[in-house]
Amino acid sequence: MSTNEDQANIGRVLSFLREWDRGDRTVRGHMLNTFLTQNTGKTFYELELEFSQVASLFLARVTTWMRLTYMFGTFLGLQLKTIGIFLSASSHDQYLMEFLEDGGVLTLLEILSHSKSKEEEKAEALRLLHTVSNAGRKYKEFVCESNGVKAIAEFLTTSNTDKTQETARALLETLSNGNPKYQYQIYKSLIALMTCPFPKVQQLVLCTLQTVQFKMNTAHHSIIEPLLNMLSSLHVEVQDEAINLILLLMSYDVRPVLLSGLVSLLRPTNEELQKHQLNTEVPSEPEIIKRTGSLPVFVQQAAAAKTIRLLAQDSPDISPELLSLGVIQQLLHTLGNREHTDAQIQASMALEHFIRAYPVIEEQVQRVMGCTLFEAFVHKAETLYMNMDETQAESLLTNSLNITEGLDGDKSEG
Repeated sequence: MSTNEDQANIGRVLSFLREWDRGDRTVRGHMLNTFLTQNTGKTFYELELEFSQVASLFLARVTTWMRLTYMFGTFLGLQLKTIGIFLSASSHDQYLMEFLEDGGVLTLLEILSHSKSKEEEKAEALRLLHTVSNAGRKYKEFVCESNGVKAIAEFLTTSNTDKTQETARALLETLSNGNPKYQYQIYKSLIALMTCPFPKVQQLVLCTLQTVQFKMNTAHHSIIEPLLNMLSSLHVEVQDEAINLILLLMSYDVRPVLLSGLVSLLRPTNEELQKHQLNTEVPSEPEIIKRTGSLPVFVQQAAAAKTIRLLAQDSPDISPELLSLGVIQQLLHTLGNREHTDAQIQASMALEHFIRAYPVIEEQVQRVMGCTLFEAFVHKAETLYMNMDETQAESLLTNSLNITEGLDGDKSEG
């Protein structure tokens, strides 16, 4: 390019910047629309050529305008999309650094928590944060240092759409990748989010926790209680993710406590039953009772029986631990719960697995069930509940079978 052409181009850019500086919001909005039309998808070098090596001056102006006006929603969507062109420009991180230095990341995080920002604007802010985070470890650390994890987690619980919730979830997962300095903070934040009452959020959090947990050397014990509580969810997708996380946690130091907790869920205490019967403060519980005809504690009981079966099938070395916790007695108790059919079905299937794996158990189980009911059990475990009368159910509920080891039968007794 000749000197005259260079000077003409510089003059055009300076004129553009003067028009911006003197223009009102209508003029600036028109300029942003034009910029988006002409520059979407351009690389760093193409933008620099377009702006005679001073594109950063325009980025700084847009970033400052956004920082000053985002709370009023003045062309915020256009501002975010314009900044996105700069941050997405390939082959160089100059724009990223300048955006950070101008307070851009802090503004994006503030947009997420601003009550008057539109959902689509918050979604665009999330995408920009994702672009920043994908640029490398130092950028992830900067987002976290700016209280980004807290802001993103809070947004996840308040977002109104599945798409933006998924974007927020993906951003938290991205921040955890290759970011050892803040990985544990993200992990603890995800655990805290498990108490969120919204099923979609619960599902996303559980899914992300599996990814993050896999990269951790240990598991925090605070994960156990909310995770077991997830088993009372009426939503199958939440239960499935909770079970998958429990399966993963069998490789961590929380395994004994988790197994003990699962077995205890098979026999709800009278206090737990009364608490759920009298609890009118949890909005979801009347819905569960209405749709299933059962208390949430029975939904949890069925899920615990299912989880125990899957654990025993997946890892044979877990079965002795479960037997030592008295799992057979508790499964027989669950089998007698005629108030929740699924609990009976799941308990039957779990018992069937243990008897096949440890034939020495069969005689003691038959003694508790009685010959007639045991024959029905052997014929088809899943339909055993259909052949059970009230007397048989009561016998199962009150059984005192004590099988604490099933490998050799030496320590089994009725």
